[in-house]
Amino acid sequence: MMKHFAKLFVAAMLAGSFGLVSAAVDEEKVVYHINDSAVAKAAMGNVKNHLSAVDGKAKIVIVTHGKGIDFLFEGAADKDGNPYNINVEELMAKGVEFRVCNNTIVNRKLDPTKLLPGSKIVPSGVAELARLQSKEGYVYIKP
Repeated sequence: MMKHFAKLFVAAMLAGSFGLVSAAVDEEKVVYHINDSAVAKAAMGNVKNHLSAVDGKAKIVIVTHGKGIDFLFEGAADKDGNPYNINVEELMAKGVEFRVCNNTIVNRKLDPTKLLPGSKIVPSGVAELARLQSKEGYVYIKP
């Protein structure tokens, strides 16, 4: 009787483990790449549409470098004068992460304290893109 119970217990544990693995594999992980703030508004619209299409069930990271970091600074606005921070804050509230290239900040002599709260500085934007894709299984999208 105990031997039978032990087999059932092991089978139940394995089934549960596979269920957890399956759930983790089903989560969408997507990295959006922005290297020009001229596309930031459209890119954030893409991200909003993406989240809506999957009922918010995706892990989305936006990686920025070069001129693509400009929209993440306090007071930044699009060509029509609309501030970016409203969309950025809305996406952050939905779990979207914004990562900013430190190489760009240093090379352009920008003040990192002027980044919108919640932005995360990473050593290199392009290295972060590669790491997310090769090590963490993120799908790459370039708006």
